Amino acid sequence: AHTDPFSALGGAAAALYGPLHGGANEMVLRMLKEIGSLDKVPEYVTRVKAGEFRLMGFGHRVYKNYDPRARIIKQVAYEVFEVTGKDPLLDIALELERIALEDEYFVTRKLYPNVDFYSGIIYQAMRFPLDMFPVLFAIPRTSGWLAQWVELLEDPDQKIARPRQVYLGYRSRDYVPVEQRQPAGSVAAGS
Repeated sequence: AHTDPFSALGGAAAALYGPLHGGANEMVLRMLKEIGSLDKVPEYVTRVKAGEFRLMGFGHRVYKNYDPRARIIKQVAYEVFEVTGKDPLLDIALELERIALEDEYFVTRKLYPNVDFYSGIIYQAMRFPLDMFPVLFAIPRTSGWLAQWVELLEDPDQKIARPRQVYLGYRSRDYVPVEQRQPAGSVAAGS
């Protein structure tokens, strides 16, 4: 469809709704607040390993080692807190990161901090409300979204946008109830 730029941006922004992408840093903040204090971090990690919770802000679909952007944004967090004053959530985040990076459970699963792990703490320190986090996530992407929109409109051979990826996964799989599923990366997964 040769839509207008407002609809194109609206569709792209709507795709950020939810905890997996645009709301991931909010989920990190909620997790850190739930942990509440440094002395509760080890217990929380134990409960994550027992499957009670997910460790929010860890892991990435592309980066299978420490997300290089996370190293940068972690340093930015220190710089922001020099101006705004330190938030106790940063100490909880640092302790959680330290414990996870020293724990074979997380290392073997390649669960390292990603960019969302520190971005929510920074946004909060800058006094942005939680419901603005996805907006802050979207703003820097708008130039790319609009560039792609222009590219598609200017392509005389373009009939409909088609991703240049071919799905190579399972063609058919039996449904397994959530309670019976194996964690991702386990031996039984995908069998």
